[in-house]
Amino acid sequence: MLVTEVLGELGYTAIEAADGAEGLNMLRSNAHIDLLVTDVGLHGGMNGRQMAEAGRVLRPGLKVLFITGYADSAVLSHGHLSEGMQVMVKPFSMEGLATRVRAMIAEA
Repeated sequence: MLVTEVLGELGYTAIEAADGAEGLNMLRSNAHIDLLVTDVGLHGGMNGRQMAEAGRVLRPGLKVLFITGYADSAVLSHGHLSEGMQVMVKPFSMEGLATRVRAMIAEA
C-alpha cells in the first residue's frame, strides 16, 4: 500500500492487487500498464516472479520491478533476470523507489 501511495504522489496511476492471482487478472485486462512493481513474496500460491513471467506471456516486454527483503540472488533465479527486470532490496528510501520507477518507465 505504501508503494501505491508513493507512486500516486509522484503522479502515477497505480493499480493495487491483493495477491498474485488478482495481479495476473489485471495484466489480462485492457488496462495500460507501463511497469509491474511486485514483491517477490505474495499471498495466494503464486510468487512475484511467477506472476511476472506469466504477465510477460500476456504482455511481452513488460517492465518489472521486484521488491524483496532478501538478497538479490533470492529472486534472480540462478543469477539472471530478463531484460527489463530489476530488483530493489528492502529497506530502500521512497526517493530511491521514485528514481528507479522513473528510470524504468523512461527506458525505451
